[in-house]
Amino acid sequence: MTDPAWIGAALAAARPQAIGALLRHFHDLDTAEEAFQNASLRALKAWPRNGPPRDPTAWLIFVARNVAIDEARRRKRQVPLPDEETLSDLGDAEGALAERIDEGEYRDDILRLLFVCCHPDLPPTQQIALALRVVSGLTVGQIARAFLVGDAAMEQRITRAKTRVADAGIPFEAPGAPERAQRLGAVAAMVYLIFNEGYSATAGGDLTRPALCAEAQRLGRILAGLAPDEPEVFGLLALMEIQASRLAARLDPNGMPIPLTEQNRARWDRLLIHRGLVALERAEALGGAHGPYALQAALAACHARANRAEETDWRRISGLYDALRAVMPSPVVDLNRAVAHSMAFGPEAGLALLDEIDRDADLRNYAPLPAARGDFLFRAGRSAEAKVQFERAAALSRNDRERAFLLRRASACSGPDETM
Repeated sequence: MTDPAWIGAALAAARPQAIGALLRHFHDLDTAEEAFQNASLRALKAWPRNGPPRDPTAWLIFVARNVAIDEARRRKRQVPLPDEETLSDLGDAEGALAERIDEGEYRDDILRLLFVCCHPDLPPTQQIALALRVVSGLTVGQIARAFLVGDAAMEQRITRAKTRVADAGIPFEAPGAPERAQRLGAVAAMVYLIFNEGYSATAGGDLTRPALCAEAQRLGRILAGLAPDEPEVFGLLALMEIQASRLAARLDPNGMPIPLTEQNRARWDRLLIHRGLVALERAEALGGAHGPYALQAALAACHARANRAEETDWRRISGLYDALRAVMPSPVVDLNRAVAHSMAFGPEAGLALLDEIDRDADLRNYAPLPAARGDFLFRAGRSAEAKVQFERAAALSRNDRERAFLLRRASACSGPDETM
């Protein structure tokens, strides 16, 4: 329990609640983030030596708060913080704080933090970017790739958002019902982007980050409780629950991705599928069957309801993507629509749709585009062309395991092309 991988996972899991608690205490985003980073550095030194604390979140909040207070005192030449040995053995102090967390003092901090980040004084793109950076701790590069923009542009966007929050004196409190409804869309979008980063990590050595998925699902359930008559909230929850049901089956023992059509469906989490289908029924009952999240949840449900890959209703999935494209047009939706059409009507149909979106500048450096083209070409018997596309996708990928998977697919493309 003291290896670096466990410590990293514990820090990532504790971050949202810790940042929320620190922001409530200091009322300043930069101070809260800096305090958490300092506490994380102390954890990396103390936990391998002394073992993990009973409650990592409580430990981090306690240490971060005291480090920040000590920094303020240091500037005023007052009393310094105790040494690391004292901090690493918090005893009753940590226990008391853990009890306060359990009793609910910090229960709503993350949700408050989400709504602060999604304040209407901020443009929607800044709202979501700030929440992803502050709440989930995604790097600027990871957020930039989620938005399909450059790192420098995203850094500037986040900095501007923090400045606006500070200048506006936005209170750290949950908004009333009217304001909450106004910000709900941005919060939902942010929650789903957190989930996506957990489901398909954009960079690093891991393809999935289950802790982020679990956090996004938890936030989705909280939102559903806050907005019980909002169909898109239930559509979002349904989408996350059903997609999360596949996490255990998405990777092989070596951590390499397994395509959806080749996954062992016995490993799909039936409880999460049930929860997702119930949430989807709720969204549809509220009249939200054609909302973007509900449509995506319906797509996921098509896969969840098929006991075998061969039973998947690809024609219905293609129709749902046509409907989704009408209400949520985007290059990524067009790409996924092409994949669905290739499965329903053959790889040449998918290639024809890819030709329509291949000129889109937003997808020029998007690895899944050449990866999809490579798959269509391979299935069409055009192996040499497929190999080029898989290699191009691998060169564009920033995820180590995804890159290895794509290179392995490229290596499998050997032999002369076959005509259809």
